[in-house]
Amino acid sequence: MNTGNEKIAIYPGTFDPITNGHLDVILRAKKIFNKVLVAVAKSREKTPMFSVLQRIDFIKEVTKDIEGVWVESFDTLLVDFAKEKGVTTIIRGLRAVSDFEYELQMGYANNFLNKEIDTIYLMPSLKNAFISSSVVRTILKHNGDPSTLLPPSVRKMIQCM
Repeated sequence: MNTGNEKIAIYPGTFDPITNGHLDVILRAKKIFNKVLVAVAKSREKTPMFSVLQRIDFIKEVTKDIEGVWVESFDTLLVDFAKEKGVTTIIRGLRAVSDFEYELQMGYANNFLNKEIDTIYLMPSLKNAFISSSVVRTILKHNGDPSTLLPPSVRKMIQCM
């Protein structure tokens, strides 16, 4: 919860699973904000490969040494969750021009629903720009090796499942 002077942002997503690209955006956000709440959408309509609890565990493991980052799940409108947490800034990652139109629409929609909400778009580094959770899931479904796309601890956790 925002106590006033802290700069806090929410980084929402399904994180199914968290990738090196997601981690890159979290680290970039931490350069700007004192705290970053990684908000895991339950997203039943997307039928995630991993349960919300597994996705939270992955993120907690990857971010355990990053001060000021914490993880929670939500199953409401993002703007309602942000209001509940007292946060007015949403972080979104942009990998390519193809992401921009969708993310811009979502940013406008969130601001329409709550005029206090601002969205900041961050780009991952070039080496992580092509990574998406859907690419990782496809590789996993076909027994491929997504090691270079995932934080090592997440890959180990997935191998143990």
